[in-house]
Order: sequence, then structure tokens, then C-alpha cells
Amino acid sequence: MTEIFSMDENNINDGLLKKAGSIVREGGTVIFPTETVYGLGANALDANAVKKIFEAKGRPSDNPLIVHVADYDGILPLVSEVNDRAKALIKHFMPGPITIIMKRSEAIPDEVTAGLDTVGIRMPSHKIASRFIKLAGIPIAAPSANISGKPSPTRAEHVIHDMDGKVDAIIADGPSGVGVESTVVDVTGEIPMILRPGGITLEDLRSVLGRVEVDPAVLKKPSKNLVARAPGMKYKHYSPDAEVVIVSGPENAVAEKINELSKEDMAAGKKVAVLACYETKKLYDIVVIILGSRKDKLSISENLFDALRKLDDMGIDKAYAEAVDEEGLGLAIMNRLKKAAAYKIIRVN
Repeated sequence: MTEIFSMDENNINDGLLKKAGSIVREGGTVIFPTETVYGLGANALDANAVKKIFEAKGRPSDNPLIVHVADYDGILPLVSEVNDRAKALIKHFMPGPITIIMKRSEAIPDEVTAGLDTVGIRMPSHKIASRFIKLAGIPIAAPSANISGKPSPTRAEHVIHDMDGKVDAIIADGPSGVGVESTVVDVTGEIPMILRPGGITLEDLRSVLGRVEVDPAVLKKPSKNLVARAPGMKYKHYSPDAEVVIVSGPENAVAEKINELSKEDMAAGKKVAVLACYETKKLYDIVVIILGSRKDKLSISENLFDALRKLDDMGIDKAYAEAVDEEGLGLAIMNRLKKAAAYKIIRVN
């Protein structure tokens, strides 16, 4: 039976967090809130505990996990070195929505890294997450707390829906702030490389490190033979049961195309919706699920996974999604949308 520990960042219950910490120290699994999405955590130093994460999610074992720490001192035993680029990123962006790929130490079991010689380290800024890790006294390995392949959870009800009965405890807070998973950046090579875009943008990273590139696997459909160096690089992700298709182009042309295609879908008996922004919602003749505002990409990232889950709650068969430009946070938003749509994109003029 899964225990539910309810609290919020302004009313942190140390007694419940100590209990949650005891659960993970003893080899159990605890879901906890972060500023990005909810994470499914276990003792990162215990191979058997880590295996329980994969079992609960139905996650492929060659998909590496991220290790969460409470402070800088927690990083040092987990890596063989912290190079100058890692130090710069830690100084500027930790705690926060960033994961830094570094060379692992022998303390990290293969189950965490999928056998790679590197490990992703993250220091959440969320007060509950930070306090939980601190009180647990151990590093916490944690992917997003959802069924593998489905939209990541940004609300406690998402977690309870997916994971009640599959984990030992859930720390339930309010909605996540960033709404998409952390930026993953590999600093072990000659050129720092984004392996997964997130709340810390390409532009943010370049302002600190200078040259930073985006891994080609982020920008296109990955090959089946890809060796995933970070979570989310290889497998189907963020997908609702509904079929999702992205439509890209000028606003009016996109709306016209979606309305046209929707009529054909509805004539075939399908229930259809569109994922749209506030600014364009009046252009549609079908059910509209609001993503946010084009003027505020953070509002879109905050709502994205919740919107994808609403498609299934509403019994939608097919959904069209407006594309956003890929500058700043748009790179992360489109990365998640493309995966949710299995890279099905219609471009209109």
C-alpha cells in the first residue's frame, strides 16, 4: 500500500520527510516533487533499490537515471572529477533545473548509468525535494514518476493515477513550476553538449560556457541503435493514447489546416481536439485545450504535460498541436511535443 504524505513548500513537514528518507535508506521507493516534474526516487547507491524504479515504471534498463543531491558536497563522492566547465555550471545554475553529465565514480552502480562511464547529477531547487534528500542522507536516483512512455507528471494527481500501489510512498505537493524535465548537458567531451533541453536554455548555457551544441538526437527522430547517454534520448516519450500531430507555420494557416483536417477526422467518427495558445483559441471550430501564451513560453511548458494527459481524460482520439518557435524554452517544448507526436509534423505556408 502506498503512503501519501501531503505538504507544500511553505509548510514542510520534517517528520513525514524523515519517514520518507527512512523508506529510501531501507531500499524502498518514494515519489517526490521537484521544480520540473515529480520524480520516482530510490537509493542511488543500492542496485536492488534502483531496480525497483524500472519495475514500477516499466522502464527499459538501458535508459540511464539521474542522481539527485542536496548540496555540492553530495556531488563529490559520485563523480571521478568535477572539471572547470562543470564547476561553472554548478556555480551559475545549481540548485535548479539542470543535470550535469560527469565521469562517474565507483560508488555508482551500473543500474543507475545503464553501464555508461558517466552519471547525470542534479540538485533540485524545490524546497521539499532538497529537504527530503538532505534528511535521507543519501543520493537519490530518480526519473520522472510516470508509466514509461507516458506524459511526465507535474501534479500530485498525475502521480497518484500512475503510481498508487506501485511505490512505497508519495510526497504530494502542488503543480510543478517549470513543467518540463531538467536540461541535461554533457561536459565530458571537447564541446559541451545538450542531451535534453529544459528550463535552462541553450542561450543560458552559452552565456556561461561560450560554445555549447545540441546533440543531433535531440533535433530528429533517434535511431534504434542509439546508445542513450541521458534519459529521454532513445525511447518513445510523453505520449498520450491519442494520436498527436504537430502543425507548423503562420498562425492563420495553421488554424485553417487544423480545422480542415479535423472535419475529415470527425467525419470518420474520431473525437478531435487542438492544443493551442490563448492568442489563437478563437480560430478553431473544435475542442481547444489551452497550452498557455505565445508571449510566455514558461506558461506553455508548465501546462504541456497536463494538457497531454487531458487528451486521454477527455477520450480524444486525435489531437493537433500548434508548433512554437524553438528559441529559448521553445527548444524544450518542441522536443517534448515532437516525441509525443512521434515526430509527425505538418508544415503549412
